[in-house]
Amino acid sequence: MKLLYTVRGKYDKDNYDNFSWDKYKDWSRMHQLDEIVSLDGMLNELLVEPDYDNEDDWNFIHTFDNYQTGFFTDLEYVFKRLIRLENYNLLAVVIEPKEKCESIDLLDYEFIGYDLLDQDFGISALTNCGGFDETFLPSEMNSKGLIDDFEKAYYIKEKLLINNPEEHHADTNVVAVWRNKILGK
Repeated sequence: MKLLYTVRGKYDKDNYDNFSWDKYKDWSRMHQLDEIVSLDGMLNELLVEPDYDNEDDWNFIHTFDNYQTGFFTDLEYVFKRLIRLENYNLLAVVIEPKEKCESIDLLDYEFIGYDLLDQDFGISALTNCGGFDETFLPSEMNSKGLIDDFEKAYYIKEKLLINNPEEHHADTNVVAVWRNKILGK
């Protein structure tokens, strides 16, 4: 299991830009949300800013099939390149986990669910595609906009692509997500 790190901006009733929290909940039909803790770059912006001209930075930027993921291999590096020190979530992630992550304890982190990111690692099929009701319903997401169960995450991943073969955001990666209990929030 390869653990990676990222820092994302918060999106909840107190932290939003142009799209109000209540409008988002109405649009998404996820009224159970108390916060979105997604890896979606539009809803929870990446707060780590690598220096792409610095060759050493590339030692810490994680890529997957030639795509930058917005995940990083070293926690110290993440804090070195953090652009904001308030209203953020420090996250640990695993791309395409091979085992259930719900019961894996990481020191100072809590498991919060699985996200389904498109192959570009930019958009979450769960929180930012307007819904795929033929595959899953908004009510199936937890209070953070994620899926709680390993098997269900992979089932949705499989059915999304079968049901929507022409939709770019339906070809996804399952990403397990833990949030730091001490830093951020």
